[in-house]
Amino acid sequence: MDKNQGYAILKAVMLENGRGFALGEHPTAPSPFVTWACYDDEHGKRQYEWGHYGSDRAALEQDFLKRVEDYQEQFSVKVVQVEAPGLYKYYSTQRPVAPGTFPKPAGNAPDEIENYDKRVPVEGGAFLAWGHLTYTKPLTEKEAADYELRPAPEVASILREGRPRPIAEQMKEAAKLAGERQAPAAPKRDAPDRGGR
Repeated sequence: MDKNQGYAILKAVMLENGRGFALGEHPTAPSPFVTWACYDDEHGKRQYEWGHYGSDRAALEQDFLKRVEDYQEQFSVKVVQVEAPGLYKYYSTQRPVAPGTFPKPAGNAPDEIENYDKRVPVEGGAFLAWGHLTYTKPLTEKEAADYELRPAPEVASILREGRPRPIAEQMKEAAKLAGERQAPAAPKRDAPDRGGR
């Protein structure tokens, strides 16, 4: 997880012009939450500027979203990457996760590594995996392929669409899929007249 001035970066959104915004937290600071404008310098190091500080997390999360939306509207740019610890999940389908079996790109070490006791079905039985890793930033297709990692379905959709889908949209899709997978309703049988009982 990235840090700036002691604040752990909880979330960042990068836009197609190389600019972005970040939300940070430092529990012991007088103002424990902050939003910053940010960009990656010529050496690939994230730089933060123009901080808005406060003690109300909800208010700073709203400030973060408003700053992103205002910037997008003003400069007509799209979101190209969303970053948050654990956001990007990849499954190890060929072997247990061990040293040398996963990529460690500069500035994007795994947030979590979990091995399963054996190769188990994951993602509703879609495929088998030995374990999973989560990253703050997405891996390139080559990085994932070189280590035979398979992105979780939500990662694949984020990479296609450029941002996570709203939870309401995900719930509607899940309800639709559940409805499609249900067996057809049993035909109603005419019950005999019980005389008002």
